[in-house]
Amino acid sequence: MTAAGLILAAAIGYAFGSVPVAVWVGRRHGVDPRTVGDRNPGYWNTKQTLGARAALPVFVGDTAKGAAAGLAGLAVAAALDIHAATGHSATGHSVGRSLVYVAVAAAMVGHAYPVFARFAGGRSILTFAGGMAVVSPPTFVVCVVLCAVVSLVWSFEPGARVGVFSVPVVQLAFDNWRWAAATFALMSIVGLRFAMAARRHR
Repeated sequence: MTAAGLILAAAIGYAFGSVPVAVWVGRRHGVDPRTVGDRNPGYWNTKQTLGARAALPVFVGDTAKGAAAGLAGLAVAAALDIHAATGHSATGHSVGRSLVYVAVAAAMVGHAYPVFARFAGGRSILTFAGGMAVVSPPTFVVCVVLCAVVSLVWSFEPGARVGVFSVPVVQLAFDNWRWAAATFALMSIVGLRFAMAARRHR
């Protein structure tokens, strides 16, 4: 992994993550989600404040940010391959996928600390989910199904938790344990944001 590729993937990922969808949607409705409810500028707080219909663009946008970052990581990896001087790839599958992880991690950090919204962001759950659609599409599909089933039986909140927290375990069915561990590292960003929010509300 070249330094240039790493920096480029991280920069693009962070830029995508920094798009403050919830803040922009809230502004259209005369509300700043950072000052109402649980003060988290994400889908759930926007839904609780403005309703599901108004919050739908936040759900789609925050998920798309993670997916776009992951695709950007793939594009950077492909560009490095294109510029390889010989048949020896400059990236390889492992390094290329690592750039996808870097881009998704940067997008999650961007969502949590968006440069376009005074560094006051959310918990990165949907951005993580969108990134997983690129990192491991089969894992993403299985976890979405799990989320839907649990949501139908109980409600969306426990369904979402099952869908998110089962990701590294489900990924083991499709990937080497090292990639599942890398996914768990991504999830630690979400955990850190929840811990910080809990500390703030004490």
